Amino acid sequence: MPKLFARMWPRLRQTMDRRGMAEHRRALLAGLSGQVVEVGAGDGANFAYYPPAVTRVLAVEPEALLRRHAATSAAAAPVPVEVSAGTAGRLPALDASVDAVVFCLVLCSIPDVGQALAEARRVLRPGGQVRFLEHGRADSPGLVRMQRALDATVWPPLAGGCHTGRDTVELLERGGFTVTGVHRYNFPPVRTPWSFHARGSATVSPTGLSPAS
Repeated sequence: MPKLFARMWPRLRQTMDRRGMAEHRRALLAGLSGQVVEVGAGDGANFAYYPPAVTRVLAVEPEALLRRHAATSAAAAPVPVEVSAGTAGRLPALDASVDAVVFCLVLCSIPDVGQALAEARRVLRPGGQVRFLEHGRADSPGLVRMQRALDATVWPPLAGGCHTGRDTVELLERGGFTVTGVHRYNFPPVRTPWSFHARGSATVSPTGLSPAS
């Protein structure tokens, strides 16, 4: 993630949370328990919303400035949080060691989503789940074309590697997960290339392969 965007993100994120994203974060994490890995934890915005049944959060954030912000957030969190310098493609966790993996506004910017999801499958215990909250592909051909144009040109360099048009549900299914629940909404509540969001959960598919495989 470019350092300029990393410096801008905490203030932008705070504005988003004040305008309603905080409640989506709370819903994303509701009902979790046990050991959790959060991938791309940013400045630690989610930490305040982990429920008491969570015994430990391993928060993985590769960007040094955001990691320092996350450490401050971890100190005030209601559950134990360890902030790590790992990456989505190589999580610092043992095989089958966690109950949940959380992706929040990060799959849009991970260079190799397939590898990140393979790592999520590796560290999840049997019966564990992925929780996701991501923006992604629009619901009309015109906006999809706009997203593709943005993603091929100016948007990723401006927005820390973000891609507006990735389809989170499709990526999860191709990555060996069965999506068990999705809530779709616009945030902000208008139709723009970056306003289409999906929040939900997924479990490892029985075969470990895409349902289409």
